[in-house]
Amino acid sequence: MEDKTRLGLYETMVMSRSFEEAILHDYHADKTPAWDIGAGLIPGEMHLSAGQEPVAAGVCAHLGANDAVTATHRPHHLAIAHGMDLKTLAAEIYGRETGLGRGRGGHMHLFDPSTHFSCSGIIAEGYPPALGQAFSFKHHKTGNIAVAVTGEGAANQGAFHESLNLAALWNLPVVFVVEDNDWAISVPRRGSTAVASNAARAESYGIPGERVENNSVEGVWEAAGRAVERARSGAGPSMIEVHTVRLWGHFEGDAQAYRDDMDQLSERDPIPAYADELVRDGVLTPDQIEAIAADAKAAVAEAIDFAKSSPIPSGSEASRYVFA
Repeated sequence: MEDKTRLGLYETMVMSRSFEEAILHDYHADKTPAWDIGAGLIPGEMHLSAGQEPVAAGVCAHLGANDAVTATHRPHHLAIAHGMDLKTLAAEIYGRETGLGRGRGGHMHLFDPSTHFSCSGIIAEGYPPALGQAFSFKHHKTGNIAVAVTGEGAANQGAFHESLNLAALWNLPVVFVVEDNDWAISVPRRGSTAVASNAARAESYGIPGERVENNSVEGVWEAAGRAVERARSGAGPSMIEVHTVRLWGHFEGDAQAYRDDMDQLSERDPIPAYADELVRDGVLTPDQIEAIAADAKAAVAEAIDFAKSSPIPSGSEASRYVFA
């Protein structure tokens, strides 16, 4: 890989983490009582993707704005890596009129036509819309592709299997991605499925499947390069399963009593690990690390200031923009 590419992957991961650290702070601000998800600066539930940044950075590095991405209920890293505007993203999360969905959707329902990005609070339900987008791209011969992302906990859903079946049958330009963070909501794969690898499941539908271990952003980038090239060339769908890590809870407020890996999480954080690797290889310096972090925090602060200064939707217009 070129040094410029490696540096870009690192910068994308840092931007995503900086955004979510700021969201994490404000989500818990002014929540009285703490469990009241309707209180505080940010309403609703919150699912953060810290630790899973290598998936988004590695995959989206191969995509353009006219390629489609469908994400899960944990979508911020993918939205940012795919080029979503930070200001309108923040405004939607804060429930403001200037947000992507006029503040009506919240963080699990991000829809951005400018980057062909969408997500869903229902697990595995990003897969079928990606098929529709891929079908359209193929029909109109645009050369674009769709990427559909879900978690390993969603791989037993009917939508997962129906989508793999149709993608293979119709030879669609789609890349399926599974983020295996070990825990789904609270149960490891061995407690919920008889199949050890979702990459192997893909093979049963005639789709090439590849698993990337160790949450390696460069491993994801390489696997995604092969899958994206296959889709663009007309050779059909692929699947990439990434063994990643969820550093924080399934949702904010999750006590995580079910986890037995809490004392290992700091060692598995992919961002400082990748920074150390880039420093050893002479791609990054300590001064650059500080500068990249400062630039990301400044961009995030500007986006959040925009969100906080934007108007809150009027209760009298609660149904506006909701129905077609």
